[in-house]
Amino acid sequence: MRMLRRIAVSAGVVALIAGVAVLLPLSLAQEPAEFCVEEPATFPAGGVEGWHGEQLENAATIVRTASDLGFGRDGQILGVMTAMGESSLRNIDYGDWETRGFTNPDGSRTTSIGLFQQQQWWGSAETRMDPAGAATLFYARLGRLEGWQTMPPSHAIHRVQINTERDYYAQYQADAIAVVDALSGVCPAA
Repeated sequence: MRMLRRIAVSAGVVALIAGVAVLLPLSLAQEPAEFCVEEPATFPAGGVEGWHGEQLENAATIVRTASDLGFGRDGQILGVMTAMGESSLRNIDYGDWETRGFTNPDGSRTTSIGLFQQQQWWGSAETRMDPAGAATLFYARLGRLEGWQTMPPSHAIHRVQINTERDYYAQYQADAIAVVDALSGVCPAA
């Protein structure tokens, strides 16, 4: 009789432990957060992969602009990667000349500004300092780059940005994917 009670108690303990083992992960699981690219208030305060606030708002502008111009997820990722590498997703009114003394190949001062650090030949200062305008300039050039979809992302960006190192942007690819995917949730109907 005692043996049967021990077996029953042991079986009960095992069942309880198994039940807790199943329920514990279920209680910790949460619905994935959905962020609406149109609503900065839905962006996580803690950010996405270390990018937050103004940076996510600028990334959202890039994603929206790309989408409006007919670029899908791959193109959106390239735009966000570029701005991460060029300005840390901050719309800055200075560039490489002011921070590092860089010059153009002809020796003239660089004139890069904005999210994409575009020089004066890209367009007016007003357009380059407007996040949507700067993104439009970037995507206009990307769209003219034959075969960009089959190139390594950093190489395609290099061809558009005409920078010194074609693999420079690769370090931002994983973060850009995470940010674009986070901002690609379905927005609630107005």
